Amino acid sequence: MQIDLRGKSAVADHMIVCSGRSTRQVTALAEKLSEKLKDRLGRSARTEGKTQGDWVLLDAGDVIVHIFRPEVRDFYQLEKMWQDPSSEAVRPN
Repeated sequence: MQIDLRGKSAVADHMIVCSGRSTRQVTALAEKLSEKLKDRLGRSARTEGKTQGDWVLLDAGDVIVHIFRPEVRDFYQLEKMWQDPSSEAVRPN
């Protein structure tokens, strides 16, 4: 899910929230995304949480990516925190 943060946060313009099925998949997704950012855009993303693999945060400057295990994503519900109260966002399963 992409969340537009323009005008809501000075930290980034966009946030991506996604899930991996296991700690191994979360870590692999984070590593591959970091590689692609570096290779294609010449950007190095700062990474947090890769050793645990429950929730990995990639900070690529104006885009922040959160990769969760499903249980952790359900617990923190970041989408709700940034959701526009006038819209009803539906998260696909």
